[in-house]
Amino acid sequence: MKTADFDYDLPRELIAQHPPAERDAARMLVLDPSSYHVTHASIRDLPGYLEPGDLLVFNDSRVLPARLMGRRRDGGEAEVLLLRPVDGGRHRWQALIRPARRLEPQVFFDQSELAISVEVRHHETATVRLDGVPDPLSEVRRIGQMPTPPYIRERLADRERYQTVFAREEGSAAAPTAGLHFTPELLNAIRDRGVNLAFVTLHVGLDTFQPVRVDDPSQHSIHREWFRIDEAT
Repeated sequence: MKTADFDYDLPRELIAQHPPAERDAARMLVLDPSSYHVTHASIRDLPGYLEPGDLLVFNDSRVLPARLMGRRRDGGEAEVLLLRPVDGGRHRWQALIRPARRLEPQVFFDQSELAISVEVRHHETATVRLDGVPDPLSEVRRIGQMPTPPYIRERLADRERYQTVFAREEGSAAAPTAGLHFTPELLNAIRDRGVNLAFVTLHVGLDTFQPVRVDDPSQHSIHREWFRIDEAT
């Protein structure tokens, strides 16, 4: 098996840049595992495909607006994407910085006193320190953007559309996108069907943004992501 075996053409004009007006208006492709018959349905139809006693597991991680557009000392643009806190603190983070080839010791931000200093450079990331304001994380929430995938070129008008309706614990660098289509009404309809719902927390991290650069996918290095499964689940 080669990485190239997964290549396919996806015309740019077919990639939606804005979410549908209603979360559960998204289309759903259903494959019958016995006949391989394909049905084109809506996510609203999901309860009808489930049976009493089935179990659906959801990721309740909440996305931090951790994409920060700043500038270097020479005035050039710099983008910082905060991935996860280091040592459990608010000031030190693992981050992606672009352009990586022109990585400078500090990044500054217009209309904010926040400054980001590079402490350690790693192979793909850097350890950075957030300074200049009393509460760096609150400032990140104020000035940051949602870290959407590179094929989404339009800035989100509504941050909450990039959160699931059941998002609770902040920590993801990107949304667990499969859950974006669920509404409270759809979740209730699934429960009424006799289906069990369970929740885990898994903070989406670096691998969402890292391309596969090796020819053999089995050699692709995958980073660790923080997760929690509580006793109830």
